[in-house]
Amino acid sequence: MSSLLALSNSLADTVEQAGSSVVAVNAGTRISPSGIHWRQGIIVTSDESLQRYDEISITLGDGRTLPVTLVGHDSSTDIAVFQLQNADIPVAKIGDATTLKVGHLVLGLARSSEGDLRAAMGAVSVVSGAWRSMSGGNIDQFIRPDISLYPGFAGGPLVDAAGNVVGMNTSGRRGTALTIPAATVDRVVNQLQSKGRITRGYLGVGMQPVRLPKNLKTALNLPAATGVIVVNVEPSGPAENAGVLLGDVLVTFDSIAVSDTGDVLALLNNSDRIGKSVPVQIIRGGTLIELAIAVGERPAE
Repeated sequence: MSSLLALSNSLADTVEQAGSSVVAVNAGTRISPSGIHWRQGIIVTSDESLQRYDEISITLGDGRTLPVTLVGHDSSTDIAVFQLQNADIPVAKIGDATTLKVGHLVLGLARSSEGDLRAAMGAVSVVSGAWRSMSGGNIDQFIRPDISLYPGFAGGPLVDAAGNVVGMNTSGRRGTALTIPAATVDRVVNQLQSKGRITRGYLGVGMQPVRLPKNLKTALNLPAATGVIVVNVEPSGPAENAGVLLGDVLVTFDSIAVSDTGDVLALLNNSDRIGKSVPVQIIRGGTLIELAIAVGERPAE
């Protein structure tokens, strides 16, 4: 058997194996997005691909259609989670997206509303660190596969050469493919299963970035040339209760340097900090002082 034929057969076997956990999500859209049987009885899909959250069903590979109920959704990470009762389909073999390297071959899988399995192959074109989505969600890793997201591929899995599901595919700008890594999906699923929503930290301040004078940066041995100035303090909020004043410049939060409001919001998105006293460093009157803020929970919008 030629090496090319062996590769072709291996890819087909990988698609068949990994595709057994891929479903179509019927949510009132002209083209159904795909979904992944992520854990026993748990289906994940692309939140932005849904027009509604009730009266949702999934189509399996054998053509059966089964109802699912919403567990919760998070538009900031583009993840929606549904519960499937009496699931008798294989669960996805979840892998580690941090093992991906630029150039690795990957597969994007999807399932049509008729139950047909579909696949696209490409290579990983970009891998980098954590990032924030345009909707403010924390994504553990930036992954851009060079695959075409044909209609219905959003919400489907990205599969590595070993057949592991390393993330969920979604659309980026101008229709480019992006992958939400498995670690992010796991984190969101955990919170939605336990609380039904995503909780984020809250300080009760308005902030904006500010450039620090060079001599002040040198004198205080600061890690960055910019900080975050407090332009509004909510009465009786966590920051006011900790002694934060209007005009204070935040330079570190929980021992991590912050130079932009996005840095602070990204750290607050870690729900583990809610209810905990977090050390911060601020500049007040040219002096570096330390405070401790008990992080609150951001009110639901």
